[in-house]
Amino acid sequence: MVEVFEVLRAWLEGLGLRKVAERAGVDRKTVRRYVEAAQAAGLTREAGVEAVTDELVGLVVEAVRPARPNGHGASWELLVGREEQIRSWVAGGPGEDPLSIVKIEELLARQGCVVPYRTLHRFAVERCGFRVRKTTLRVADGEPGVECQIDFGQMGYILDSGTGRRRRVHALIFTAVVSRHMFVWLTYSQTLVAVIAGCEAAWRFFGGCFKVLIPDNLKPVVTNADAVNPQLSVGWLDYAQHVGFGTDPARVRKPQDKPRVERVVQYVRGNFWAGETFTDLADAQARAEIWCAERAGMRIHGTTQRRPAEAFAELEAGALLPAPEPYDQPVFTRVKVHRDYHVEVAKALYSVPEHLIGRHLDARADSALVKLYSVGGAGAGRLVKTHPRQPPGGRWPDREDLPKHKAGYALRDLSRLIATCAGHGENIGIYAERLLDDPLPWTRMRSVYRLQGLVRRYGPDPVDAACERSLDLEVVSVSKIASMLAKATEQQEPVLPAAAGSPGGRFARDPSEYAGRGSVQLTLIPGGATEPASKEPNR
Repeated sequence: MVEVFEVLRAWLEGLGLRKVAERAGVDRKTVRRYVEAAQAAGLTREAGVEAVTDELVGLVVEAVRPARPNGHGASWELLVGREEQIRSWVAGGPGEDPLSIVKIEELLARQGCVVPYRTLHRFAVERCGFRVRKTTLRVADGEPGVECQIDFGQMGYILDSGTGRRRRVHALIFTAVVSRHMFVWLTYSQTLVAVIAGCEAAWRFFGGCFKVLIPDNLKPVVTNADAVNPQLSVGWLDYAQHVGFGTDPARVRKPQDKPRVERVVQYVRGNFWAGETFTDLADAQARAEIWCAERAGMRIHGTTQRRPAEAFAELEAGALLPAPEPYDQPVFTRVKVHRDYHVEVAKALYSVPEHLIGRHLDARADSALVKLYSVGGAGAGRLVKTHPRQPPGGRWPDREDLPKHKAGYALRDLSRLIATCAGHGENIGIYAERLLDDPLPWTRMRSVYRLQGLVRRYGPDPVDAACERSLDLEVVSVSKIASMLAKATEQQEPVLPAAAGSPGGRFARDPSEYAGRGSVQLTLIPGGATEPASKEPNR
């Protein structure tokens, strides 16, 4: 109606159709139709502007616009008769994909129904469920210092000085819901370690922690996404308990659940990252913190019309939870107890009681302790063992977890092995100590175990006596002890060799051995040589 009134007012001033079209911003043919309809309604050029009333404008509009009782034209009415067919094409069917509007237009044309594309598109959207756009509502911001929305966004690539290759960089963005103040944490990965490191840096930046965090369905945070009862990871729950905040994850593929941070991802990528050159990740992170405080924090926000940093200092800074103590991030894993009485946690071995062999346990390992908890059954979650943390490749066995008859051998406990032998007899203990008197004593442990086996077979008293005799003779050999016990000679005095104290040689013969031998006579031969005159053969 405003357009018709402007055309008629300019025409009454005496302007031509071309000038009226330029002044009103419409086509000249449209101006002609408006003027002809007004003249048919009784308007003349001699009449003043006062003659252009609402009634006259209404008559002109009715004349130039076709009659549409339901607001649609003839093409729309053609489509109404084929609504079911169009609806089936839009929705698809079993084994059939939905059709595009261009294809539907072609199929209708084959049936003799030729309509404009825009009319067909509007009809499919309004009547047939094609790409229905739902409405949305603005949600109140809530109380200051309560909610903080979190989301990951991919930024670009940085040359990693450690590996010498380009690596993809992700930004973990924290946005305060009320003030819109933000913090950006750059990382190469989206692991739980990276998320917690970003949270720790964010709390230092904000000077405290928000009471509720609204993250996306990050795998390190949410293990089972559900709109009502989402399941959070054990590691994230442990960190949330340490800091004291709650977690309210957004629904899957529902960006409207965290709209404050969704739009900020594009802002960070375009305003902070784009066009910049960083030497490494540390340089990028330092510049990101400056950008958050000085650039993003001091801009005029389009929605709140305030500077986010100033609004945060005024409204939210005093309502945050106190900044937490540094978090000793543990390792959570599920392990199996092997038949060697040990479990492996972070590439180190820890012992567990024998009755748990073959079962699974939940392990929590921080920088100081490794705690093992039972899994399943009535005692699920019960602490079953605690060990000091060992470096990769280390081992921490507890003697109480191992069988008593194998603990000493497994731990190479020489003192306990000697004490066990001494418990059977004083000489047995001394003999065991002599057996282990070696630069590599653990290589002689089997001899001591054989000595204990002799005690179990013959009893402690005979073995103690045999050890006493062997010690007197300075014979350190378990085989000699076994021979004495087998022959029952442990109580007999040893018989010393008869020639042990004689002054003769070791191989001296008795003189009688030479009594029967014949004599030999020598004859002198000129020239100094001698030869036997007679010789008897040796007997």
